[in-house]
Amino acid sequence: MKYDYLIVGAGLFGAVFAHEATKRGKRCLVVEKRGHIAGNVYTEEVEGIQVHKYGAHIFHTSNEEVWQYVHRFASFNHFINSPVANYKGRLYNLPFNMNTFYQMWGVKTPTEAAQKIEAQRKTAGITEPKNLEEQAISLVGEDIYRILIKGYTEKQWGRDCRDLPASIIRRLPVRFTFDNNYFRDRFQGIPEEGYTSMVEKMLEGIEVRLNTDFLKQKDEFEAVADKVIFTGPIDAYFDYVHGALNYRSVRFETEILPISNYQGVAVVNYNEREVPFTRIIEHKHFAFGTQEKTVISREYPSEWQLGVEPYYPVNDAQNTALYERYKALADLQDKVRFAGRLGQYKYFDMDKVIAEALTFVHAEFSE
Repeated sequence: MKYDYLIVGAGLFGAVFAHEATKRGKRCLVVEKRGHIAGNVYTEEVEGIQVHKYGAHIFHTSNEEVWQYVHRFASFNHFINSPVANYKGRLYNLPFNMNTFYQMWGVKTPTEAAQKIEAQRKTAGITEPKNLEEQAISLVGEDIYRILIKGYTEKQWGRDCRDLPASIIRRLPVRFTFDNNYFRDRFQGIPEEGYTSMVEKMLEGIEVRLNTDFLKQKDEFEAVADKVIFTGPIDAYFDYVHGALNYRSVRFETEILPISNYQGVAVVNYNEREVPFTRIIEHKHFAFGTQEKTVISREYPSEWQLGVEPYYPVNDAQNTALYERYKALADLQDKVRFAGRLGQYKYFDMDKVIAEALTFVHAEFSE
């Protein structure tokens, strides 16, 4: 069987491209290494609850075209992400806003809060931040940094904040309003039937082969298609000829609890360094669930190694330079195009993945 396109990976990018190419009369084959579609946005039903298997995924965008696009495949609820931070038993609202400042200092007006932060900035005396710690303190002061940034960030990245670049936290949101909505995007919500159902609709009528490792049969698969869209790790495609790119990974401990409500909110961050996990997700709250049981997941950041699922690219100078070497090899390929988070070694929010895929489709079929 000859295909116009072989799409490696059944995540959002692969599914959008396969859907759009098929609409244009192209014959597509999608191969997926895992035993399920939808990549890291995969959801599965447990006790009547849509569980986010690979961590919380909240769809948010200001791109109206993307928002309208996903509505072709799913109805979205009106979930608003309003996480809570737990630091040594005390709770704080996120993102940093007037509720947070009141909980931390007892201040009641934006002027009081701004004065408190400014006083701590001046005391720190940092003019040119050299690392993440100095950048954070220069933006929000010592208290917020110590309680709500330091421990969580060090767990997330596995490094001391003084060893992390300032750029990671350069655009830290600070709001002088009583607003716990984490995102500022115009549109926000979660598919009512879960992300897996949404991706299933994208892939309707398209041949998909699960539990299929493209890299183990690369030559064979590439021979059956005119073009290949590869959304896996770019370094893996080239057999790590220049060495492996680095990632941070996450492991999850998920359990079913015989109670209806564990923490009262979808996301609670655990900010002190001594607690080994970064947050607890209670999945039913993404859908305002009323089930008699609940499902929670603890997230443990971990060092990445070959064979472990890669999550967050480590876009430091060394890895960026290494990626450029792989990109140079990719640019020499005639029939293979590299796309998505792993193919481009870049973290994308879900809406950005879809926007990238639609831009890619437009370029591919505009001739």
